[in-house]
Amino acid sequence: MKWTDPAKAKRRKSEERSKWDMRDAFSIDVDRILHSRAYTSYIDKTQVFYLIGHQGISHRVIHVQLLSRIARTIGRKLGLNDDLIEAIAIGHDIGHPPFGHDGEIYLDGICQQTNIGLFRHNVQAVQALEIVEKDGKGLNLTLEVLDGILCHNGEMTEQSIAPDLIHAFDDFDEKLQHCRQGQSPAPATMEGCLVRVVDTISYVGRDIEDAIALGIISRADLPQKIVNILGDTNGKIVYTLVEDLIQHSGHDAISYSQRIFQALSELKAFNYENIYLNEKVKKESDKIKAMYALIFASLADAIESDDQNSPIFTQFLVHMTPEYEEHHIPSEIVRDFIASLTDSAFLRLFYTLYVPQVPS
Repeated sequence: MKWTDPAKAKRRKSEERSKWDMRDAFSIDVDRILHSRAYTSYIDKTQVFYLIGHQGISHRVIHVQLLSRIARTIGRKLGLNDDLIEAIAIGHDIGHPPFGHDGEIYLDGICQQTNIGLFRHNVQAVQALEIVEKDGKGLNLTLEVLDGILCHNGEMTEQSIAPDLIHAFDDFDEKLQHCRQGQSPAPATMEGCLVRVVDTISYVGRDIEDAIALGIISRADLPQKIVNILGDTNGKIVYTLVEDLIQHSGHDAISYSQRIFQALSELKAFNYENIYLNEKVKKESDKIKAMYALIFASLADAIESDDQNSPIFTQFLVHMTPEYEEHHIPSEIVRDFIASLTDSAFLRLFYTLYVPQVPS
């Protein structure tokens, strides 16, 4: 396996290192992400099921922790860099807006209508970590970590994936442009490839358990053919997929066997039909979509009219450097603000903007 050497890691801006700092470059990135505002927001961002009061249902913070744990377990067996895996894993979903993939779809539509391009959460994660964090100064993460986050795309299902090597930030910026156009290039490192593959492992069985807990499906609904190969619980599914990856990944690629890959593909198709697109899951989606449109319009108008009392100023721009505002048009600023919100913060913002307030 091609272990990625932290001593060769690159940052966009050079930094002075204390001689007492015992951490390597990727360990530093793990700490920077863990202490970021964006990481803190994971705790109240939906994974699949939103507006659910059930105590045991997964939120995005659980997903990224599961992904990190599973990927590092495999990575150690394959001889990969544990810290690089962790940094990519915990940062990969930072660009997700409120209300999961539905929120991403709604924000994407608005961004296209306002001519600022597609909205993709992997691209937004890079925007958040490189530009928005630290009040508009960014975290100055390594090229290898940013590339893994940009190219994670857990929606992809690939039997085998090999690194798409890059050597400088110019190469990364070219990849970034491809992703802004909706493309899904492979990560530049084996660690990034592993996180991309394990993203699916960390949610496919967990989403089934959540759906069963909510009464959306029953365990008996799982196709017997798939159960016979992968198992009928999250634990069995994860173990089977992890074992297969360890056995079949080679020196240059992360790979499944054909039999396991086919069963996984069929299980994902089952999830889409019976869980992700289920009417019970989508029953509040039209309301959320309308709220996105109203909030975006209000905040964009506030910037245009220089309404300093608007939440876009008092909750966001007040913290940002002048350079951030100079280099972003109003729609881009609103996009960054909305994408940073938790589910409950989004609902509070709508209440503030559109629900009449009782005079004090």
